[in-house]
Amino acid sequence: MKPGIIEEITAWAESLVAAAPNFHARFLLTLLIIALLWLLRHLVVTAVERLDPNPTHHYHLRKLSAYGATLLGFLLLGLVWFEQFRSISTFLGLLSAGLAIALKDLVLGFAGWMFILVRKPFELGDRIEIGGLRGDVIDIRLFKFTLMEVGNWVAAEQSTGRVIHVPNGQVLSGVMMNYSRGFAYLWHELPIMVTFESDWRQAKEILTEIVNDKAGHLAEEAARELKRASRRYLLHYRQLTPIVYTKIADSGVLLTLRFLSPPRGRRSLEQAICEAILDRFHECPRIDLAYPTQRFYEHVREGKPELRMSEEAPAQPRMVSALDEPAGSGPTADSKS
Repeated sequence: MKPGIIEEITAWAESLVAAAPNFHARFLLTLLIIALLWLLRHLVVTAVERLDPNPTHHYHLRKLSAYGATLLGFLLLGLVWFEQFRSISTFLGLLSAGLAIALKDLVLGFAGWMFILVRKPFELGDRIEIGGLRGDVIDIRLFKFTLMEVGNWVAAEQSTGRVIHVPNGQVLSGVMMNYSRGFAYLWHELPIMVTFESDWRQAKEILTEIVNDKAGHLAEEAARELKRASRRYLLHYRQLTPIVYTKIADSGVLLTLRFLSPPRGRRSLEQAICEAILDRFHECPRIDLAYPTQRFYEHVREGKPELRMSEEAPAQPRMVSALDEPAGSGPTADSKS
């Protein structure tokens, strides 16, 4: 390094010290404030964690103590270094004006954080969906909150293992859905299709019995949750017990099970219901599940007796298929695809 550059740096440092006659004292006082705040926060957190074994309380205490120590540190350091900020109101006013202009996104994130603390649209552990992202809230910080992602490529909204950091400002500008607030249960539907030839009434009775056995007990707890939620929201649910709906579909009779499920228990509950259905249908020779098939239907032999064409009537012209069987063969020819 050239001697001229060294002299310039030395002269600049001397001018800086000369401009701040109390520089050394202020610097030492700054270090002392930082050390005292860190020590005070450490002692408070350690003492509370020894007295209270709840890890949730520990989490909140560490967060609040960090925010409080940071805010107090900024105020004390402002008073130490800037004479014109002796007035706290002036200091806060100038600070907020500067942040609003230069750090708009950070200010929006801070405003969102305040909204989360005051209005509580969600809390730790809630499952939410915001901005197309879905997950469980695992952390809330000053400018962002963190989700453990569920869904996406994983079926039934189970965890993917990815952690998503979302700016707090999203709660002020976007649409958010909370799975855990208000009514603490979700309606879930499970469609089961049986063939037209099956005894659909017996199938419906079996499905009703199964869904009441697996999910019927949730209706009582859901009624209590609904009563509590109705104090805050205008909710109208006349029936909370499971029900099976009937519909005629293209490939068979569609029986749809509708029942309540916990937000995090849909997959396990659906599995238990499906396994019970497979076991019961296997025991019933008059019930068969429908699936995509291709069938050639001979109305003369298979239609209802009152609607069948007379075998003595002249045959109507029809399209001949390569799959048609020769005369004297069986009544139907089925091919599955």
